[in-house]
This record gives sequence, C-alpha cells and structure tokens, in this order.
Amino acid sequence: MLYIVGLGLGDEKDITLRGLEAVRRCQKVYVEAYTSLLSFGLSSDGLSTLEKLYGKPVTLADREMVEEKADSILSEARDSDVAFLVVGDPFGATTHSDLVVRAKQVGINVKVVHNASVINAVGVCGLQLYRYGETVSIPFFTETWRPDSFYEKIKRNRTLGLHTLCLLDIRVKEPSLESLCRGKKLYELPRFMIIETAIEQLLEVEHNRRESVYSEDSTCVGFARLGSEDQMIVAGSMRQLLTVDFGPPLHCLVIVGETHPLEEEMLSFFTCQQAITENKDETKHVVK
Repeated sequence: MLYIVGLGLGDEKDITLRGLEAVRRCQKVYVEAYTSLLSFGLSSDGLSTLEKLYGKPVTLADREMVEEKADSILSEARDSDVAFLVVGDPFGATTHSDLVVRAKQVGINVKVVHNASVINAVGVCGLQLYRYGETVSIPFFTETWRPDSFYEKIKRNRTLGLHTLCLLDIRVKEPSLESLCRGKKLYELPRFMIIETAIEQLLEVEHNRRESVYSEDSTCVGFARLGSEDQMIVAGSMRQLLTVDFGPPLHCLVIVGETHPLEEEMLSFFTCQQAITENKDETKHVVK
C-alpha cells in the first residue's frame, strides 16, 4: 500500500490521527520537500522532530528523487506499506497525481489521508472560499525570463468579481543555469518569494500590459506562515502591503474581488493600519 498523507500547515502536531496511524504502520516513510515546508523547516533538526513523533526514520524526498526515483518508491510499496508525506493536503496547492497514476498503473493500492491546505486556510481572513476564482502561481523573475501568464487568469477573476489566491514561488534544490551549461549540477541556495517581491512583479506586469486589471490601490490580503502559531494576516492596498514586514516564509497573497458586507467586516480586523500600529507596540498581527 502507498499512503499519501497530508501533514497540514503548521508543525508536526498538525498531522491527523488517521494520518499518524498510517505512518506508524508503514515500513518506509518519505517526506516531500520541494512544494512547501512546515514551520520548523525540513533540516536535519526538523526531520528528527518528525522521526521522534513517528518512531521511525524519515527520508527527505526532494524533487529530483520524486521525479527520477519514483519507480524505487513504488517498488517498495509493492511489497510493503510506504508513506509519502506532503505538507498541506496531498492535492491542495500542488497535486501529486502523477505518483498516484503510476502506482495504480502497476497495481499498487493507494490510500490518501487529507489535511488542511493553503487553499482553505486563507478563509481565516473572512473572504468566502466559494467566491475565489482560479488560483495563480507567481514565479521569480530573472533578467531573461519574466513570464506573465498569470495576468490573464487574474483578469478573468477580476472580471467576474472573484478573489484570486496567488501562490508565491519556492525554489528548493534548484540547479543553477550556469552549472547546467557546464554539465555539472550545482544547486542554488533555497529561496522563498515574499509578498513585497510578488507585488513588485505584479505591478511590473500591469505597467507593461496596461489593461487596468489591478493597481497600487487594489485591495489585497497578505498571509505569512498560515497555520502556525505566529501566522500573520494583513489587509490593505498593494501600496500599503509593500510597507509591511511579514517576516519569515512561507508567504501568499490574495487579490480581493467584489466583497460582501460580511467579508468587509471580517477584513476590517486585518487592516494594514491596525497591523502597523501593533508592530509599533512590538507585537504582531496574529490570529490564534
């Protein structure tokens, strides 16, 4: 059996009881480490935290391992129980459908244990989940690569009055272009896009496209470390959010569409000015 288990968004305690039972019955446990991370990261210390809870070794599975050595993982699942752990929900922000399809193609049973993901956790700000349009991803721009395909999706959402969840780029164990050109992989340091960078890139695309899909005055909600004890949520214009220090990753951003009065009332608890005032008092705008 191959178990694909969601870990939730905060720390090791967010795994469900059903997920924990599945992990503890497995002979081999992998944790996916390239689409997201838990609050303590997935360093050696982070892995030891998981191993202490699970009572068994945990193997870190980066993108390379999953893409190039998936057959090895599936081979183990053919003869024993194997757990593949995913931060958030297995089919939330990033799907792992390919692994499921490959397992089923070779006759391996698959069981999925769901958990919270960013897709539903953003509801904490009060914007109603059924009023969201298509989710978009904002990649890091480079000097030679500045994609803007997300712009059309945001435009469609805005035309329909819908909110847009923007997932921000995560670069973990990515080979540098220079090393690839030389035929020897050297990996860049991990990078996690922050809200400031996302807004700057969004405004650059708007400046180039000039279709008035959004502007510096457009209302947004910035989220940092959703699901953690120190999560931070701030609502304000793009211009205002550029002045807010959201702290460590992970960050995401919602571009607000048309709002219901109840949504507006909820958003008022997270206004930028309130957050700035609280930061001056050496506190963070935190929802617990």
